[in-house]
Amino acid sequence: MSTAFLFPGQGSQKVGMGADLVEKSDAARALFEQADAQLGYSLSNLCFNGPEDELTDTVNQQPALFVTSLAALAVMREQGWDEPAFVAGHSLGELSALAAAGSLTFEEGLSLVRKRGELMKEAGIKSPGAMAALLALDIPTVSDLCQKASDEVGKPVQLANDNCPGQVVISGDEEALERAMTLAQEAGARKVVKLAITIAAHSALMGSASDEFATAVSNTNIVAPTVPIIGNVTAQPLTTPEEIRAELNAQLTSSVQWTNTIKYLLEQGVDTFVEVGSGEVLLGLVKRINRQVKRIKFNVE
Repeated sequence: MSTAFLFPGQGSQKVGMGADLVEKSDAARALFEQADAQLGYSLSNLCFNGPEDELTDTVNQQPALFVTSLAALAVMREQGWDEPAFVAGHSLGELSALAAAGSLTFEEGLSLVRKRGELMKEAGIKSPGAMAALLALDIPTVSDLCQKASDEVGKPVQLANDNCPGQVVISGDEEALERAMTLAQEAGARKVVKLAITIAAHSALMGSASDEFATAVSNTNIVAPTVPIIGNVTAQPLTTPEEIRAELNAQLTSSVQWTNTIKYLLEQGVDTFVEVGSGEVLLGLVKRINRQVKRIKFNVE
């Protein structure tokens, strides 16, 4: 059996996440307590009790998901789970995966995640944008319609997430996005859904955050991972600190190549995928890419 651990990103959060981990594990409790002390507020209370609107604020949401994933991993290690052959994370989850693979300490990873959330929120205020999910269109069609919308409006919209065949997310300026949504409907999309988010993640509108985040990355101690991590941008293994820094610097404005990430893992012989953290979004995407592989949601019970 060859296993990959997958770490979720924004959208997987829910009030109550992590509470069962802390109830049953001293190691998980210690991580939440460390996070509370480091951040200077009770992230644990926000995760366990909400309110939901504060939890979904990106400056809280990103650290909350990071800590919950690492707490779940700590419990898995307590329980004697074998280490995976590979790790990967979707967007924000990539930082959880890096910490899981030993490239980042928990403390440094949490600082970088918090900074990422702050910078993305600031970029969203400076350059408001939007995101939309498109179903049943292929990547070349989506890329073409984004280019057409960008050219017509004179503002950027682009592919943000290639989640699985037939499910993509686009991101960018709101006017250009609205035009791209219309073009997607005309192209035969089965569904076009504007997402409830004002931050154009993984688009050129995150450019104002990129330089400052690159500085934060350069000031973070990053070491080679103990197991290969598959990058969002390249869908290839990141094995050196230099490759990891380049990936993190590119990630804010580049699309998440999740379909290609899972396909790469399948090509390496991975037959078991374990989602570590809140929710089961990533297992659902894996199922749409390959129904034959084993999918496990870690449960503390």
